[in-house]
Parts: sequence; structure tokens; C-alpha cells
Amino acid sequence: MAELVPVPLPLLLRRAFLEYQREGKIFDLPKSKFFRGIPGLDFSVSFHGHRASTPLGPAAGPHGQLAQNIVLSWLGGSRIIELKTIQILDELAIPRPCIDAANVGYNVEWSQELKLEQSLREYVGAAMFLEILQASRLLGEDFPAGETIFDMSAGYNLEGIRSARVRAWIESMMNARPVIDELRATLDGPLARYRDLPFPTQISDTISLSTFHGCPAGEIEGIVGFLIEEMGCHVCVKMNPTLLGYEEVDHLLHEVLGYHEIQLHRQAFDNDLRFDEALDLVPRLQRRAQACGKSVSVKFSNTLVVKNHKQVFSDELMYMSGPPLHVLALNLIRKFRERMKESVPISFSGGLDAQNVANAVALNLIPVTTCTDLLRPGGYARLVRYLENLGARMTAHGVTNIPDFIARHAGQEAALVEAATADPRYRWERNKGTPRKIASKLWLYDCINCDKCVPDCPNDANFVYETAPAAIEYDNFELLPEGIRRVPGGVLRIVKAHQLANYADVCNECGNCDIFCPEDGGPYKEKPRFFGTLETYRKHAGANGFFMDHAAGAIYGTISGEAYELTLDRAADRARFATPAAEVEIRLSDNEVLSGVGLLACPQGILLDLLPYLKLKLLYEAIRDPRHVHFANVAGLQEVNGGNEESAL
Repeated sequence: MAELVPVPLPLLLRRAFLEYQREGKIFDLPKSKFFRGIPGLDFSVSFHGHRASTPLGPAAGPHGQLAQNIVLSWLGGSRIIELKTIQILDELAIPRPCIDAANVGYNVEWSQELKLEQSLREYVGAAMFLEILQASRLLGEDFPAGETIFDMSAGYNLEGIRSARVRAWIESMMNARPVIDELRATLDGPLARYRDLPFPTQISDTISLSTFHGCPAGEIEGIVGFLIEEMGCHVCVKMNPTLLGYEEVDHLLHEVLGYHEIQLHRQAFDNDLRFDEALDLVPRLQRRAQACGKSVSVKFSNTLVVKNHKQVFSDELMYMSGPPLHVLALNLIRKFRERMKESVPISFSGGLDAQNVANAVALNLIPVTTCTDLLRPGGYARLVRYLENLGARMTAHGVTNIPDFIARHAGQEAALVEAATADPRYRWERNKGTPRKIASKLWLYDCINCDKCVPDCPNDANFVYETAPAAIEYDNFELLPEGIRRVPGGVLRIVKAHQLANYADVCNECGNCDIFCPEDGGPYKEKPRFFGTLETYRKHAGANGFFMDHAAGAIYGTISGEAYELTLDRAADRARFATPAAEVEIRLSDNEVLSGVGLLACPQGILLDLLPYLKLKLLYEAIRDPRHVHFANVAGLQEVNGGNEESAL
């Protein structure tokens, strides 16, 4: 299922509170990976006149699309959240898979996969979530929430951005009162205590403009003028690495870094903004912004359009990120600053990770944003190390705040850029490897339990559940006109207690979990795929899908393309099991078929395979197990702390 279905805000909050209380996690991120500040150090920075408690954040991409992604970024220490890029075309047919972060980093998805109205509610809901999280004191009285900036991102042409829908979207981000009031009304039960919080109505008044797809200088100027003068926004213009010019990129990428397999797309260089055009354009934009009491900055850099030389995507072109982009972006920044006569605030994205974040901040790049590194094993848990390493560098230089840290490195830009360009860690030799596969295949149950697929997912779609290892011998049954006859069956073997599953509503089949899974098949395809509603289950189940109806005590399941339904009545020791061919009553305690009726006309009788029944029964029991809190069971969890559920909320 490639159609994202956002999780309602009350369920997100309910899961976060219960999961933290029971497991010490929020959306599978352990509290040991929450950023709680470093005593004596002030990481705060200014961005377009707003204060943020750290200079770090996710780049506009998969980590800034759904509400839980934004919350996870925040928990890791991000305080400048660049939201995923929106555009007027909000029903894109994006190829699947769409992400390949095996080494360098490539993708073929470049804007939001939600409708504009859905994106608005996700971003507003995320902002409300953070306010509620802080008001609840769930993370402790001393948790340093600080100040957070949400930065909008939009593209890709003037006509689209001036359209009524995009204009209304931006206006709603600047004054979200109607959406906030709508979401307030959904906070019921124990969550009702947060309805009257003074949620800030301005989610954002800054917007980063993505200039992909050959956006010419005049078009960029028109968009920025519109955003400043008519919408009242501060604007950051994202610059493409093509600004370096074909020859310079070719030299750095191939001769210096050794990525000879990466093939440049000449047309991208011909159609994109040119370097001299950017030098003329940016000062003009700054003057227009100043006249309106606004500001303009630039960002280096967007991903690089290259030809598809791999077998992961179906598109002719793809977008490169990761280690080689780091070197390209830094060299572009140095060239831009050397040639630009006026001072221009610059933010950064391009192969940022925990090892180079301090150097990026030292170059006075605010904010510094990351994406590809968070797609690697560990996911959002990698963020806290960024700030720990930055803090260690600040301490080593005897400074306690970011401005002083930047001042200590004044005049060192050329040396830092040259050091990065010569650093072997950005070269092909260090980044040519791919995650190891072990020549085994994933199945519905059991795997090697490395759990890499859980944090690798930006949306927290993959999750852990527990079941009892067992070798269950079973018989099959024939439904005959004269009665029910037992026939030989088989054995269902569950080897491990620790199991993995997928919550399909928030899985966009990006393929990232498959890249890092040591086994073949892809967790998002082979592991049980649970849906949030019967409607999405019936629409997208395909060959493998399940829906838990907690209120009815039922589980719907599609296994190998066949649809089944199981309803359990524990008190009566009975179950109703429906297959495409028959409907039967089964005694739960010993799996004996007591009665049944054929739904298909078959004089010879109907063979009832009990294996799907056993799989559904085990999944129903295991998914409802409250030891793990996840999207598939949170709606059905009834008790916490001996029945005092409200204490967690």
C-alpha cells in the first residue's frame, strides 16, 4: 500500500503516553535517545528572527511528513523542523520503492505524498502534540523543551504557488486557528484536559523554496516576491548543486571523489539557475524582503539530479544525496561566499551526520539539516549524537554558545572545505559497500530478529510484537453433505517469541527497510501488514493484510491473496471462522470444528484448511498483548497501571 493514511491525533497521543509509561519509548524511540540538553551549553540560534534551541533539524523529506516523524525528530534534538515540501500537484504517482540509502543515497520522491489538506493537519497536529507533551510533563519537569521553529517548504513554480489552494495552505499555516479548533474537538476522555491549552495559532511564517526542475531566475524572483510581499513570509531559497557548473561537479564527483558510476544529467545544468544569475538575484531578493520587514536566506543544497544507473528504481533519473553531496555543497558554499559581496544567511543540507555537524555549524550554517543519515540503521536515534558531538567540540574550544563557537572558527572556511574534500570518508572507496544479505527469505513469522527495520522506517511503520514459540499440530476438515470429516493437516511452527509486523496505513513502501534487512523479501511486504480501518484493509490488503476490530473481537486477514475473517468469543470458548468457501464454528480450546456451512456449491464437499485460522488466532492474541504498544493495538488497550488508564494521559 503506497497510500499514506495519517494516524488521528488522539491515537498518536494515546500511543505516546502509554508507550512511554510501559516501555520507556515514544514511537519506538527509547528515552535514552531523547536529547535532554547538555549542562552549561547553549545551542540556541536565530533563524529569520526566530529563536530555536538547537541549530539541528530534518531536511524536507520523509522525516518531516507525518506528525509522528516530526515528533521523533524533535525528541532527538531537532528544533528547526523543515517540513516536507508541498506543491499544487498533490496526487503524484511516485514509483515504489522510492529510497535507496544503501551507501550514497538516492531517491525519486521529492514532495509530499499527502493531499495538501492532510499535510496541513499533520503539521498543525504535530505542533499541538509538542505543546501537549510539554504541558503533560510526561518527560519530566526538567525536560528542556525550549523553542522550536517549523519551516514550511514549497515548490516548484509561480503558477502553482500562487494557486488558490497553495495560497490558502500557507495562510492556514500562518493562522491555524480553525484547524486547531477542529483538532481540539477530537481530544476526548483523558485527553480532554488538554483541549484548552493556548496552542500557538501561527505554526510557521518561514518558507523554504525548492527550485527543482529547471526553475529559471525570473520564476524564482517572482515566487519569492509573492511569498514576501503578498503572503508575508520570510523565505529561504534552496539552491541546487548544479550551480557549481557541469565541469566542476564532474571534476569533484569523478576525479576527486571517485564516483565514476554516477552519471550526470547535462540537461539539469543547462536548465537550472546559473551561478552568476544567483549572485545577481539574491541581493535583489534581500532588498525586496527588507522593504517588507522580512528576510531572505539561501540553502545549500538540494539533491543532485543524476541518471539512474541502478536497478532499484524504474525512473530514468534519480536524486543523489549523502557523502558526495556533502563535498559538493561545501565547495558551492565557499564559491558563493567568495563571490557574493553582501552577507547572506546560509543554511545547510548535504550528507550531514554526527561526525561533520560541528564543522558545518562552525561555518555559520544555520540551520544544519539531515536526511540520508537518518535512513540508516538507528534512524532518529542517531540525532542525539549530532548534538553530543557538537557540544564536545564547543567544550574543547572553551565556548558555551553557538555564536562564540562560530567566532572561534572565523577565517577557517577554506581550510574546513579543503579538509572535507580531501577526507577519505566521502570517497567512493569508503561508500561503495552495500548492506549484507544472508541468503534467507522473510516469511510471515520469524526472522533473524535484528530489528533494523523498526528504526530504519521514518514513519515508524514497522513494529515488534511477542508470541509464544510453538509447534501446533492441526487437522483439516471436510465439510460434506452428511457432516464434518477430519482429515490430516500439518504443523504450524513458530520458532521465536520476538516477531515483527508492519502498520500499512503509515507505510509508503519506500523500500528503506528492505535495503537494510539482511533477509530477502522486504519486511513491509512479507511481515503481517496491519491496517487502521476495515476500509483501508479491504482497499489495499493485496496478498497480505490484516485488520483488528478490537470492539468486535475480530480479525480480518488476507493470506496469500485469500480473505478470511475470525471472530473470537473467549467466554463461550467459540470462534467463527469465515473463508471464501465456508463459514464454521470452532471450539477455541482445541481447534475442533463444530459446525459449518459451505458458501460455495460443491457436491463433493469443501476442504477447510485450518492453517489460516491458526495464523489469524495467533496474530489476534499476540497483537493485543499490552507488553508492546504500537499503532495496531493502541485503540484496543484498556488498562495501564492496574486499570488506572487515565494516570498515563
